[in-house]
Amino acid sequence: MKAAGIFIILLGLGLTIFTSIKFFTREKVAEIGTVEITRNKPHNLQWSPLIGIGVIAVGGIILLVSYQKKK
Repeated sequence: MKAAGIFIILLGLGLTIFTSIKFFTREKVAEIGTVEITRNKPHNLQWSPLIGIGVIAVGGIILLVSYQKKK
């Protein structure tokens, strides 16, 4: 349970620091006989840093509960 709490905290830190991901998909534009024309279409996935802070809080609670169960 401690390892899960630490992993969730690190995930929250990553979400807080990096607030967007850019990725590309390949899109077919035209096909003429055997010739195919494609292009890379960019996409942005963005989220608020507050989501990362919330994930850090959940990880902290999990870590706190795991330490209290040990006693």
